[in-house]
Amino acid sequence: MYRFFVNENQIGDESITIEGSDVNHIKNVLRMKQGETILVSDGNDNEYVCEIEEISDTVTAKIVDMNKQSRELPIKVTLFQALPKSDKMETVIQKMIELGAVEIVPVKTSRCIVKLDDKKATKKVARWNEIAKSAAKQSKRGIIPTVSDVMTYDQALEKAKEMDTILFPYEGAEDIDHTREIFGKIDKGASIAIFIGPEGGFSVEEVKKAEDASAKEITLGNRILRTETAGMMIMSVLMYLFEE
Repeated sequence: MYRFFVNENQIGDESITIEGSDVNHIKNVLRMKQGETILVSDGNDNEYVCEIEEISDTVTAKIVDMNKQSRELPIKVTLFQALPKSDKMETVIQKMIELGAVEIVPVKTSRCIVKLDDKKATKKVARWNEIAKSAAKQSKRGIIPTVSDVMTYDQALEKAKEMDTILFPYEGAEDIDHTREIFGKIDKGASIAIFIGPEGGFSVEEVKKAEDASAKEITLGNRILRTETAGMMIMSVLMYLFEE
């Protein structure tokens, strides 16, 4: 069943009005007809089962039922991803949102190969948010996770300090038992920051700054993971532990 997102002001007592690019998608791409069933979310984890009543410049959908079961994890995970090479960021955003992350923060670190000026960064972030929205629709998320503006490493750490736990994969971390202990202390409702370095890893100075910010150093096992794999690995563990 196809899913679409709307703003709260598009939701009436008995019907929902769909506007914008989704109208063309319903009409000309999916070629949906009157009477077909769709899912509509208000972006706040409220999901409506609807039946298409009319398709014109807008789509009017009658509210048939409301799904009570949340599709969101009982934790809020933000990925702080150092800018990777080529189009790896697109893959990271897509997969992390499918797995349940609520926000992606692109981060400029000292060993990032990719260099974005303000104009390029603005265009990239706009595209990344479209990918985030598409991934949220595909995975039937109850919210649309966001991709923030590109931050410096110091800005990212300041933002992460507001969260309950900062997870910092690092080759110098203690053994896997210590990492299991850290995961075991995370409670439902917690906000979690995951920091992932670029292809060249974090610098010694950046590791020290993370330690000063009370980040929890964890290991991802005996194998070396690529930057585009590491965040997904941690997110998968969190999903397994907290999915209800």
